Amino acid sequence: MLLDRYESEQQLYNVNFKEAASGGGLYAYRGDLVIIDGEIADAQGRRKPPVAGMLGGVLLTDADKIKLLAGSIDDMALIKPLLEKYQADFAPDMKALLYVVNIAKPMVTDLGGVKAVLIPMTDGMVWNELVDELALEKSDFKGQSSAEKVVTVLGAFEDYKPKYEVVSLEEAMSRTTDAKRETRGPV
Repeated sequence: MLLDRYESEQQLYNVNFKEAASGGGLYAYRGDLVIIDGEIADAQGRRKPPVAGMLGGVLLTDADKIKLLAGSIDDMALIKPLLEKYQADFAPDMKALLYVVNIAKPMVTDLGGVKAVLIPMTDGMVWNELVDELALEKSDFKGQSSAEKVVTVLGAFEDYKPKYEVVSLEEAMSRTTDAKRETRGPV
């Protein structure tokens, strides 16, 4: 299974959950996803924390392809390493929505043959923003397991018609700002 492979390759961290959805051969994951690996730290092959990752990741896979990819990245420049690492695992009909810290306006672009929505976000929780963007309500998730909630999110993409400007990936890469992720420390 694809998520097991990612786990064995140490590509998953800050795991919220990784589990099978009931029926349909789908597997859900919520947590962070490594984009650029940290250095190998010891003789056992354990790694230092990732150099860069996709925070708040929401993935839904079948046995060997990603069907849903959502999460937050700090910089548009991370799109290329993200594609290098995971594009081979994209399903042709994959749904993708990425929150990007350093863009000013939402847009739609092509990520390796898959339409992806890019939305600016310097502060917030990916899951909450994703549910709002797809116009889902709390009642849509009533009685569902964590994995089934991710399947519901994928289903919501069928009716989702973003009204954002469609741009090439090269154009999207040029539309960056100097925005930084807002962080909060101890109060």
